[in-house]
Amino acid sequence: MLLAIVPILLVSLALSTATPIVYDGRARFNLTNADLESSTGPFLTVVKGSENATHYSSLLGHTMAPTPLWSEGLLPIQPTEQVISITIDNSSIFIPGGGSPQFGFRRTEFIAAVNGDHDDLNLVMEVNTTVFHFSIQKDEKRPLNYSHEYQVVFIEPNDGSHVFEIQLGSPFTDPSGPLPVADAHSLKVLDHALNTLFNAPFISDTWHNFAVVIDWSDKTLAVWYSRNADLLQLVKETTPNPTTPTGSDGQGDFHFGVLKLPLVNPEDSPANQSDVVHFGIQEGTIEGLLYSGCSWKVLFMV
Repeated sequence: MLLAIVPILLVSLALSTATPIVYDGRARFNLTNADLESSTGPFLTVVKGSENATHYSSLLGHTMAPTPLWSEGLLPIQPTEQVISITIDNSSIFIPGGGSPQFGFRRTEFIAAVNGDHDDLNLVMEVNTTVFHFSIQKDEKRPLNYSHEYQVVFIEPNDGSHVFEIQLGSPFTDPSGPLPVADAHSLKVLDHALNTLFNAPFISDTWHNFAVVIDWSDKTLAVWYSRNADLLQLVKETTPNPTTPTGSDGQGDFHFGVLKLPLVNPEDSPANQSDVVHFGIQEGTIEGLLYSGCSWKVLFMV
């Protein structure tokens, strides 16, 4: 296994370009809000409500420093990307193509793409062993409601499952238990079967850096994590992810953003109470997260 053979290699790869980057989703300074509107560049911005993409997302320019893991130069350290703000509000009701409005969810997500093409990108980045990098920070002006479940980073095959997932808040249950749950304020890395592989307190004013390693052939996951400028550390050794569908059925789009699940509405019918996509309670508040450092590398190891 990759991590058993070369445990130090991945840390250096996280900070270097020795291994080719097959997808670079870091928002360079020439990326504009107009590009977000048109899904030009490294993202599709179509998973949103009825307003324009820039109603729910924005590029922060030089007003906020991105994760320092990707900075270049010594004195001074020069950022190479902009922070991305992604938010939801009560209009964040997504209508999938050919589907019905998802009234139960509030969601705004970016999908990894190259100038609008995500299908071909998936075939390139979801082979062999892939390292998925991303960094997350709280949006202090738009706090989350931790009584709800939030799915904020995931790879979604066609069956709607997630190869892996970063979760915040209180997992949806029907009926609802005591809320929020004890670890609601922690970032949790889940496998395909929703087992928790790692969790870390979601500390304020801090970049939470992740590298999730997926071996697509052996169907395994490993997790690396750090805060701010600290080097990534192995926090979950290579572990089986056996319930992931095999081959192309297990491949899918990479999403990052804010997907907020509802609370059970006691006035709904029993069948509707379990339909998290279309029913449930949402407060309609403005909530958000900040993202930086999104890129993936494919490792060709023997």
